[in-house]
Amino acid sequence: MTKKERYSRVLDWFAEAMPEPKTELHYDSPFHLLLAVILSAQCTDKRVNIITPPLFEAFPDAATLAASDEATVYEYIKSVSYPNNKTRSLLGAARRLVEAFGGEVPDNIDDLLTIPGVGRKTANVMLSVVWKRAAMAVDTHVFRVSERIGLTTGAKTPRQTEEELVKNIPQEQIPLAHHWLILHGRYVCKARRPDCPNCGIADWCRWYSKHS
Repeated sequence: MTKKERYSRVLDWFAEAMPEPKTELHYDSPFHLLLAVILSAQCTDKRVNIITPPLFEAFPDAATLAASDEATVYEYIKSVSYPNNKTRSLLGAARRLVEAFGGEVPDNIDDLLTIPGVGRKTANVMLSVVWKRAAMAVDTHVFRVSERIGLTTGAKTPRQTEEELVKNIPQEQIPLAHHWLILHGRYVCKARRPDCPNCGIADWCRWYSKHS
Protein backbone atom coordinates (compact mmCIF):
# COMPACT_ATOMS: atom_id res chain seq x y z
CA MET A 1 0.00 0.00 0.00
CA THR A 2 1.37 3.42 -0.90
CA LYS A 3 1.34 6.29 1.59
CA LYS A 4 -1.15 8.12 -0.65
CA GLU A 5 -3.53 5.15 -0.59
CA ARG A 6 -3.24 4.82 3.17
CA TYR A 7 -4.01 8.48 3.72
CA SER A 8 -6.96 8.34 1.33
CA ARG A 9 -8.56 5.30 2.92
CA VAL A 10 -7.98 6.36 6.51
CA LEU A 11 -9.33 9.87 5.91
CA ASP A 12 -12.33 8.56 3.98
CA TRP A 13 -13.21 6.23 6.86
CA PHE A 14 -12.92 9.00 9.45
CA ALA A 15 -15.00 11.37 7.32
CA GLU A 16 -17.82 8.83 7.21
CA ALA A 17 -17.53 7.64 10.81
CA MET A 18 -17.05 11.11 12.40
CA PRO A 19 -18.36 13.75 9.98
CA GLU A 20 -18.44 16.51 12.61
CA PRO A 21 -15.77 15.85 15.24
CA LYS A 22 -15.36 18.45 17.96
CA THR A 23 -13.08 19.17 20.86
CA GLU A 24 -14.20 17.57 24.11
CA LEU A 25 -13.21 20.68 26.04
CA HIS A 26 -16.18 22.81 27.04
CA TYR A 27 -16.00 26.53 26.27
CA ASP A 28 -18.20 29.47 25.32
CA SER A 29 -15.68 31.91 23.83
CA PRO A 30 -12.22 31.90 22.27
CA PHE A 31 -10.82 33.29 25.52
CA HIS A 32 -12.31 30.47 27.57
CA LEU A 33 -11.13 27.87 25.07
CA LEU A 34 -7.61 29.30 25.42
CA LEU A 35 -7.80 28.86 29.20
CA ALA A 36 -9.13 25.31 28.83
CA VAL A 37 -6.40 24.30 26.38
CA ILE A 38 -3.68 25.71 28.66
CA LEU A 39 -5.19 23.76 31.56
CA SER A 40 -5.43 20.56 29.51
CA ALA A 41 -1.66 20.11 29.16
CA GLN A 42 -0.82 16.74 30.74
CA CYS A 43 -4.33 16.64 32.19
CA THR A 44 -7.55 15.00 31.01
CA ASP A 45 -10.28 16.99 29.30
CA LYS A 46 -12.71 15.46 31.79
CA ARG A 47 -10.87 16.99 34.74
CA VAL A 48 -10.56 20.35 32.96
CA ASN A 49 -14.30 20.40 32.23
CA ILE A 50 -15.03 19.86 35.91
CA ILE A 51 -13.13 22.92 37.05
CA THR A 52 -13.78 25.38 34.24
CA PRO A 53 -17.45 26.32 34.85
CA PRO A 54 -16.73 28.24 38.09
CA LEU A 55 -13.47 29.57 36.59
CA PHE A 56 -15.30 30.89 33.53
CA GLU A 57 -18.02 32.43 35.67
CA ALA A 58 -15.49 34.21 37.86
CA PHE A 59 -13.43 35.40 34.89
CA PRO A 60 -15.70 36.06 31.89
CA ASP A 61 -13.02 37.94 29.97
CA ALA A 62 -9.31 38.65 29.88
CA ALA A 63 -9.60 41.91 31.82
CA THR A 64 -11.19 40.31 34.88
CA LEU A 65 -8.58 37.56 34.98
CA ALA A 66 -5.71 39.97 34.38
CA ALA A 67 -6.81 41.94 37.43
CA SER A 68 -6.77 38.87 39.68
CA ASP A 69 -3.87 37.29 41.58
CA GLU A 70 -2.20 33.91 41.91
CA ALA A 71 -3.80 32.92 45.21
CA THR A 72 -7.31 33.53 43.85
CA VAL A 73 -6.79 31.76 40.54
CA TYR A 74 -5.02 28.82 42.17
CA GLU A 75 -8.12 27.99 44.22
CA TYR A 76 -10.12 27.47 41.03
CA ILE A 77 -7.60 25.21 39.30
CA LYS A 78 -5.75 23.45 42.14
CA SER A 79 -7.04 19.99 41.13
CA VAL A 80 -5.37 20.04 37.68
CA SER A 81 -1.81 18.91 37.02
CA TYR A 82 0.89 21.52 37.70
CA PRO A 83 -1.53 24.07 39.19
CA ASN A 84 1.17 26.54 40.22
CA ASN A 85 2.66 26.78 36.74
CA LYS A 86 -0.76 26.92 35.12
CA THR A 87 -1.91 29.66 37.48
CA ARG A 88 0.99 31.79 36.31
CA SER A 89 0.28 30.91 32.68
CA LEU A 90 -3.40 31.86 32.93
CA LEU A 91 -2.61 35.19 34.54
CA GLY A 92 0.23 35.87 32.10
CA ALA A 93 -1.98 35.00 29.14
CA ALA A 94 -4.80 37.28 30.30
CA ARG A 95 -2.43 40.17 30.92
CA ARG A 96 -0.77 39.73 27.52
CA LEU A 97 -4.19 39.71 25.83
CA VAL A 98 -5.19 42.93 27.59
CA GLU A 99 -1.89 44.72 27.02
CA ALA A 100 -1.27 43.70 23.40
CA PHE A 101 -4.54 42.60 21.82
CA GLY A 102 -7.35 44.59 23.40
CA GLY A 103 -8.44 41.59 25.45
CA GLU A 104 -9.15 39.48 22.35
CA VAL A 105 -7.47 36.23 21.36
CA PRO A 106 -5.41 36.85 18.20
CA ASP A 107 -6.12 34.74 15.11
CA ASN A 108 -2.59 34.15 13.83
CA ILE A 109 0.17 31.87 15.05
CA ASP A 110 2.87 34.53 15.43
CA ASP A 111 0.79 36.56 17.89
CA LEU A 112 -0.53 33.48 19.66
CA LEU A 113 3.01 32.28 20.34
CA THR A 114 3.77 35.50 22.26
CA ILE A 115 1.18 34.59 24.90
CA PRO A 116 2.45 32.97 28.13
CA GLY A 117 1.46 29.31 28.35
CA VAL A 118 0.90 29.04 24.59
CA GLY A 119 3.16 26.75 22.59
CA ARG A 120 2.75 25.59 19.03
CA LYS A 121 0.23 22.87 19.91
CA THR A 122 -2.04 25.26 21.81
CA ALA A 123 -1.77 27.89 19.08
CA ASN A 124 -2.76 25.35 16.43
CA VAL A 125 -5.71 24.16 18.53
CA MET A 126 -6.99 27.72 18.67
CA LEU A 127 -6.53 28.26 14.93
CA SER A 128 -8.23 25.01 13.92
CA VAL A 129 -11.07 24.96 16.47
CA VAL A 130 -12.04 28.64 16.53
CA TRP A 131 -11.14 29.78 13.02
CA LYS A 132 -11.21 26.43 11.14
CA ARG A 133 -7.73 27.09 9.80
CA ALA A 134 -5.58 24.35 8.25
CA ALA A 135 -3.54 24.03 11.44
CA MET A 136 -2.57 20.63 12.85
CA ALA A 137 -2.10 20.52 16.61
CA VAL A 138 0.04 17.54 17.57
CA ASP A 139 -0.47 16.17 21.07
CA THR A 140 0.65 12.78 22.39
CA HIS A 141 -2.34 11.04 20.77
CA VAL A 142 -1.78 12.57 17.33
CA PHE A 143 1.97 11.88 17.53
CA ARG A 144 1.48 8.22 18.52
CA VAL A 145 -1.47 7.37 16.27
CA SER A 146 0.03 8.97 13.16
CA GLU A 147 3.18 6.89 13.49
CA ARG A 148 1.35 3.70 14.43
CA ILE A 149 -1.10 3.87 11.53
CA GLY A 150 1.64 4.78 9.08
CA LEU A 151 0.70 8.36 8.29
CA THR A 152 4.19 9.35 9.44
CA THR A 153 7.42 7.36 9.39
CA GLY A 154 10.13 7.98 11.92
CA ALA A 155 8.96 11.44 13.01
CA LYS A 156 11.07 12.41 16.00
CA THR A 157 9.24 15.56 17.10
CA PRO A 158 5.69 16.92 17.13
CA ARG A 159 6.80 19.53 14.57
CA GLN A 160 7.95 16.80 12.15
CA THR A 161 4.62 15.01 12.63
CA GLU A 162 2.73 18.27 12.02
CA GLU A 163 4.63 19.00 8.81
CA GLU A 164 4.12 15.48 7.44
CA LEU A 165 0.39 15.49 8.17
CA VAL A 166 -0.16 18.98 6.74
CA LYS A 167 1.70 17.98 3.58
CA ASN A 168 -0.48 14.90 2.98
CA ILE A 169 -3.95 15.85 4.26
CA PRO A 170 -6.20 18.06 2.11
CA GLN A 171 -6.37 21.56 3.60
CA GLU A 172 -10.10 21.46 4.22
CA GLN A 173 -9.74 18.25 6.23
CA ILE A 174 -6.86 19.33 8.46
CA PRO A 175 -9.03 20.89 11.23
CA LEU A 176 -11.16 17.72 11.23
CA ALA A 177 -8.17 15.35 11.12
CA HIS A 178 -6.81 16.93 14.30
CA HIS A 179 -9.93 15.75 16.15
CA TRP A 180 -10.11 12.42 14.33
CA LEU A 181 -6.63 11.43 15.42
CA ILE A 182 -7.07 12.65 19.00
CA LEU A 183 -10.37 10.85 19.49
CA HIS A 184 -9.09 7.69 17.83
CA GLY A 185 -6.06 7.70 20.12
CA ARG A 186 -8.13 8.41 23.19
CA TYR A 187 -10.75 5.72 22.70
CA VAL A 188 -9.46 3.08 20.25
CA CYS A 189 -5.75 3.29 19.43
CA LYS A 190 -4.71 3.59 23.07
CA ALA A 191 -1.08 3.85 24.07
CA ARG A 192 -0.68 0.59 25.97
CA ARG A 193 -3.29 -1.61 24.38
CA PRO A 194 -4.76 -0.57 21.02
CA ASP A 195 -8.25 -1.98 20.49
CA CYS A 196 -7.55 -3.38 17.03
CA PRO A 197 -10.61 -5.74 16.92
CA ASN A 198 -12.87 -2.68 17.18
CA CYS A 199 -10.82 -0.39 14.93
CA GLY A 200 -12.40 0.70 11.67
CA ILE A 201 -9.07 1.46 10.00
CA ALA A 202 -7.17 -1.71 10.98
CA ASP A 203 -7.09 -2.90 7.36
CA TRP A 204 -4.95 0.12 6.41
CA CYS A 205 -2.87 0.32 9.60
CA ARG A 206 0.85 -0.35 9.35
CA TRP A 207 1.12 -1.51 12.97
CA TYR A 208 -1.82 -3.91 12.67
CA SER A 209 -0.43 -5.43 9.49
CA LYS A 210 2.76 -6.29 11.37
CA HIS A 211 1.08 -7.63 14.54
CA SER A 212 -2.06 -9.39 13.30
